[in-house]
Amino acid sequence: MDLSGSEVLEAARDAIRREGKGVADVADLIDDTFLEAVRMLQACTGKVFVTGSGTSGSIARRMAHLLAVTGTPALFLPGMDALHGTMGAVVEGDLLITISRGGESTELNDLSTRVQQRHVPVIALTAAPDSSLGRLADLTVHLHTDTEVDPGGVIAMGSTLIAAVWGDALAYVLMRLRGYGWDQVLFTHPAGAVGLIDDLPEALTGLADQEV
Repeated sequence: MDLSGSEVLEAARDAIRREGKGVADVADLIDDTFLEAVRMLQACTGKVFVTGSGTSGSIARRMAHLLAVTGTPALFLPGMDALHGTMGAVVEGDLLITISRGGESTELNDLSTRVQQRHVPVIALTAAPDSSLGRLADLTVHLHTDTEVDPGGVIAMGSTLIAAVWGDALAYVLMRLRGYGWDQVLFTHPAGAVGLIDDLPEALTGLADQEV
C-alpha cells in the first residue's frame, strides 16, 4: 500500500494519540486494588519479583527496575526460566507480580501457582480478571482499556503501556511512603548522567510515615 508523506505522519500521530489516551485513562483505574497492592508491597519482608512473557515481559523487567530504583527491592523473573529452576530464588517473605493481558499464559500461571505453594502472594495485572491468572491470584488488578489502543486489538502496544504506567504510580507512591530520598537514589545510581547530579530538589515529601 502506497501512502503519501502526510498520510504516514498522520497515521503515526493517530497511533500516539490513541496510546496517550489509554495511558491517561489509567488514572480512572486507580482504586482499592491499588491501595491493597501498596499494602502488600509495604508488608513484603523479602524481595518483589515481577514476571511476564512476550511484551509483558519487557514491561515486567522495566517495572522491577523502577521499583528497585525507587527503594523497593525488586527483580525481573522470566517465566520460563523460573520453571527451569530459577523459581528456587523465590521464598516465603517474597512477593510476585505477574503481568499478563489475557491471563492464560501457561508458564506464568504455573509459576504463580507454584510460588503460592511456597506461601508467596501473587498480584496479577490483567485485562481479564476472570482468566486463570485472575482467579488464582491473591490480588487481581483489572487493567483494561479500549481495544483501539492495540493494533487490531491483538498487538500489545497500548495495553502494555497501561501496565507500565500503573507500575510507575506504584513505585512513585511507595517511594514517597518510605521517605526514600534522592540521596539514596543517587547512591544506588552512580553511573550515567544521573550519577553526575550534585543535588535534586525536595519533591517527595508528604507521605512518609503515613499508613495506607
